[in-house]
Amino acid sequence: MMRAPGFWWRAPDHPGLLPRLLAPLGWLYAAGTARRLRQPGLEPQVPVICVGNLTAGGAGKTPTVIALIERLTARGHRVHVVSRGYGGSVEGPVRVEEARHTAAEVGDEPLLLSAFAPVWVARDRAAAVQAAEAAGAQVILMDDGYQNPAVQPSLSLVVVDAAKGFGNGRCIPAGPLREPVATGLARADLVLTIGAAAAQAQFDTTWGRTVQVPRLTGALLPLKMGMDWKGERLLAFAGIADPSRFFATLKAEGAELIRGEALADHEMLSETLLRRLEAEAAAAGAQLVTTEKDAARLPPQWRPKVLTLVVRLKIDDWTALDTRLDRLGL
Repeated sequence: MMRAPGFWWRAPDHPGLLPRLLAPLGWLYAAGTARRLRQPGLEPQVPVICVGNLTAGGAGKTPTVIALIERLTARGHRVHVVSRGYGGSVEGPVRVEEARHTAAEVGDEPLLLSAFAPVWVARDRAAAVQAAEAAGAQVILMDDGYQNPAVQPSLSLVVVDAAKGFGNGRCIPAGPLREPVATGLARADLVLTIGAAAAQAQFDTTWGRTVQVPRLTGALLPLKMGMDWKGERLLAFAGIADPSRFFATLKAEGAELIRGEALADHEMLSETLLRRLEAEAAAAGAQLVTTEKDAARLPPQWRPKVLTLVVRLKIDDWTALDTRLDRLGL
């Protein structure tokens, strides 16, 4: 799995030479996205909320889906989740069962989300939505799929990493965007920027004028769950979009991080890799720790050996979203 090149995340006004040279390919990529989105999609029988982003890689969609599950459930609705099941082998549609499926079959994110709500995985998102409807879903959360025309959403929420924003503002391969910012935000009902206060301020400075739709802000905060990380000697590993953010969180919690192993996003955790990390941790008198998403990919025999840092999204003000849920009868 390829890691995003560093030039993707440079300031838009100082992109460098390579993004300029790659710009024509980015225009072609954007044109392909626009052409695909003109295709007609399924009109669901129940409200569908699409949680997507404009950039390749993670922006915090999974914690956002968990927060929305909790919000909608508290409002009295039966929530189901639909996912493509990135990294999984099943064609679907199939309902994810934690006791039966593995991350290799259904993907790590659906496996994680299945602890919070029924999750349907399928290559064909429309088929997954229909399966969820038949199973009694009153509202469906579509995890990703913002650039996929298979289903017409009732509400679209674009999630953004506040610190990274929209990168250098260019489309793949010249930058991280799946489509131009203005084009993508024109279809959005809401934007959610995730990050600490400094990151939110940085986003305001660089991209604030670009966002013309209602915006929510929030941050990922560790759940204590009786665990005090202060003084814990740890060897961390993570295969998420931005492992450095995970390592920084552990340090901020007061842990002594001897090293952080950054893996590719969704990288499968082989026995060889885990044994190497275990031996290194033992030699240093440290404990292995990983993220919730990575923990979903751990082989069963390794789960008792590895601690998990659990984070949840805290939204500063739900009003803008609640208003739109009210309009949908939710």
